[in-house]
Amino acid sequence: MTAAIILAEAAVLYDDLTAVQTQSYGAAARGGATRSDVIISEDPINYPMVLQPNILVCLTQEAYHKYAPIIRPGGLLISDSHYVSTERRVDAVQNELPLYETVIRQLGSAVALNICMLGAVLGFTRLVKIASVKEVLQKRVPNRFLDMNNQALNLGLELAGDMSR
Repeated sequence: MTAAIILAEAAVLYDDLTAVQTQSYGAAARGGATRSDVIISEDPINYPMVLQPNILVCLTQEAYHKYAPIIRPGGLLISDSHYVSTERRVDAVQNELPLYETVIRQLGSAVALNICMLGAVLGFTRLVKIASVKEVLQKRVPNRFLDMNNQALNLGLELAGDMSR
């Protein structure tokens, strides 16, 4: 949820784009399925709901099984190889990244896993400028966690860069 909010704010506040961010929680607020959608456009957004995402990120097996079938044909699906076992039955470019392992190894904590994932999304797509995301992080993240979140963002960018070679 936080990464989606950061992405939408970066688009609107710093990249002069239009964005809508929505979120929904499963039956259990903690541990249940959650979903956050972001629509980014240069034009007005007429409908704020995502029906067939161009980009889908799945950080849990539950999310993968529930949402992978709705990705737009030819879309980009990013998953965490620690938590998600993918199947090749969706018409999408699938990138399985060691997000969790990388964050644990490099930062010692999974608290910034979502920002690492955001870095990977931006590494593959360049939806918004990296500098714009860093501006939002500067404003939203407490100072004691800012360096960790910037490092996590860079780790995600590196992981995406490694996959695109």
